[in-house]
Amino acid sequence: MSSTKNCWEIKKCERQPGGAKTEELGVCPSAVPGSYDGVNNGTNGGRFCWRIAGTFCGGKPQGTAAQKTFNCLSCEFFKKVVAEEGADFILSPADF
Repeated sequence: MSSTKNCWEIKKCERQPGGAKTEELGVCPSAVPGSYDGVNNGTNGGRFCWRIAGTFCGGKPQGTAAQKTFNCLSCEFFKKVVAEEGADFILSPADF
């Protein structure tokens, strides 16, 4: 099992499948199986959330991937993924 953690594990948003807030807020798009599974060693889009539209941060919807990417650059989770992945870090879909 990987030692890397996904955004919902670090941010504790409880919007992953089976999470406490999915009935109220729905399942986060980053926690849904899709084409980003495995990117930055994450599950689904859990370590690529800055490129997934419709995620929440601080309880607020963050909009499209283009709208939110700038804000995500200052996120502690984003910085953690950058540090952990090093030279293998993937910023955008163009990188793979």
